[in-house]
Amino acid sequence: MEIEEKKSILWINILSFLIPLVVAILLNPRFPKVENLGNWTKMLPHVIGAINSITSILLIFGFYLIKTKQIEQHRRIMTLAFGLGAVFLVCYVLYHLTNPSTSYGDKDSWVYPIYLFILISHIVLSLVVLPLVLRAYFFAWTKQFQKHRKMVKFAYPIWLYVSITGVIAYLMIRPFYN
Repeated sequence: MEIEEKKSILWINILSFLIPLVVAILLNPRFPKVENLGNWTKMLPHVIGAINSITSILLIFGFYLIKTKQIEQHRRIMTLAFGLGAVFLVCYVLYHLTNPSTSYGDKDSWVYPIYLFILISHIVLSLVVLPLVLRAYFFAWTKQFQKHRKMVKFAYPIWLYVSITGVIAYLMIRPFYN
């Protein structure tokens, strides 16, 4: 591995550690809420649900494009999906900085354990997928396509799962938003 690639991988590792750490700190219930941004922030869960839905569709479409050798279109679609991930993160943090967390309102329901499984697996795998996606994107960007292909064998199914379970978790908790 050359020096520039080592530096890039180091930055990917740092970001993969710092992003979840900062999000965890900001989402801590003891972290003070920002109260002066307005009621528009209450709409952010719906925006986040839409972003996850669009990302899921883009990931499936991107898979189709690469399988049909439409490489330039694949690159554009996957870059869009990657960008939506950044927008998702900003919306997610903004919502949780300005609003209390929403709890599942019917914990006695038979659906609640299913919701918990979906939510917990979604959260855990979102932490796992971050460094994989960053590496896959880096390898594609630097035209290291053999490394890119090896990485996406792991990154793609996890990213797709995280996106789809994000939509499912949103739909399951949606009735309980204020």
